[in-house]
Amino acid sequence: MSKKELMGRYSIKELECLSGIKAHTLRIWEKRFNLLNPERTDTNIRYYSDEDLVKILNVSILTLSGVRISEIANFTDEELAKAVVEINNEEIRGLKRVNDLIISMNELDEVKFHQLFDKFTATIGFERTIMEVIYPYLEKVGILWLSGEVQALHEHLITNLIRGKLVKAIDDLDFPSSASKSALLFLPEGEYHEIALLFFHFLLKKKGVKVLYLGQSTPVEQVSGLLDSSKIDFAVTYSIVKSKAEIEELFSQISNENKTEIVYIENKHQSHLNISYPPNVSTFSSFPEVLEHLTK
Repeated sequence: MSKKELMGRYSIKELECLSGIKAHTLRIWEKRFNLLNPERTDTNIRYYSDEDLVKILNVSILTLSGVRISEIANFTDEELAKAVVEINNEEIRGLKRVNDLIISMNELDEVKFHQLFDKFTATIGFERTIMEVIYPYLEKVGILWLSGEVQALHEHLITNLIRGKLVKAIDDLDFPSSASKSALLFLPEGEYHEIALLFFHFLLKKKGVKVLYLGQSTPVEQVSGLLDSSKIDFAVTYSIVKSKAEIEELFSQISNENKTEIVYIENKHQSHLNISYPPNVSTFSSFPEVLEHLTK
């Protein structure tokens, strides 16, 4: 596969999702200021390159900081990048961190990823890097992944790099000498999106909780058997891929005799499904809520 074949081809809707700038506004800027120069398909549909994506990400940061688009349009690419670096606003710096990771993914630049991650953790710490940079980044990548504009190799590369950072952070923590609580962490069968579960492993181990980590795609009968035979205070799981019926079936199978509390993390789509949970299942939608609940 050639480098050209690895390059992105983004629709204007995807630029809108990634940058936060409305497609209508992008078209106006394109026409009035010649801000972008998209190519067109055989059917005359606009598409944008990686260079266009980098530019519009930088433009979005400058407009949020109050710079007028008429001024930005006169910047060279070098001046644009320099102006972004010079912004002294923590919220906008956070947005730039996410954008920088998107660019490193597009370039398949593993060295750049490590440099950025180490820089972020040195500046804001490991936990804030995961919460404030990695998760917003993964949400944006999800837009491209679902649309097919991010190839599997991009997604696999960056996900595995993030996974490696989390595994190392977990290994670097000391085991609790006298854990007062124990937790079982698992993903149901068919679920392989492990990053959030690894982050919970890190947070809980840091809080002194004994963690039994089963990881990806765990057979439901094994989870049920372990909950029935062991004294476990709570279990933590989630699923991005399962339907309402599949989630309800999962909990009907693992709702055990000991009534171990099961913490289920709903994503923003599942919270509207009116899923029927057994009495021993607690649902949450954010990491701070779950951590506060589990470590009371």
